[in-house]
Amino acid sequence: MADSQFRRGELYSVINGMASTAVARRLQKNFRKAGLEITVEQWSVLYHLWKEDCLNQQELCNRTFRDKPSITRLIDNLEKQHLVKRITSKEDRRINQVCLTDAAKELQELTVEIANQTMDEALIGVNKTDIEIVKKVLQQVYDNLKQL
Repeated sequence: MADSQFRRGELYSVINGMASTAVARRLQKNFRKAGLEITVEQWSVLYHLWKEDCLNQQELCNRTFRDKPSITRLIDNLEKQHLVKRITSKEDRRINQVCLTDAAKELQELTVEIANQTMDEALIGVNKTDIEIVKKVLQQVYDNLKQL
């Protein structure tokens, strides 16, 4: 019984990882095709800032599931591209707020459209009921494990 569970769990993680990697690669390809010089990782940071601008670096770590060194590197590169700027918090000078520039705000509509098109490509032939089931199952797996 335990051996059966391991194989099933291994299968889920492998399939989920393969699908996630394939979507990320296709999204990166579609960004390049559109002439955009941002990575999928950078886009994920921008995405969260479009939802709520001027987040601190720790909050971006939490929302993107990345560690501090990774977020710092991503923000450094986004700053070099003039897509974000760091603003020192007035309450605590040790904390930086990461805020969007006008150039980043102008990218939102196009990149979200490309992301939606990419997901449409990925989901060809998959019915809506199956999509909802997968979302529900993956959310339950996440909820089960996030507390641990």
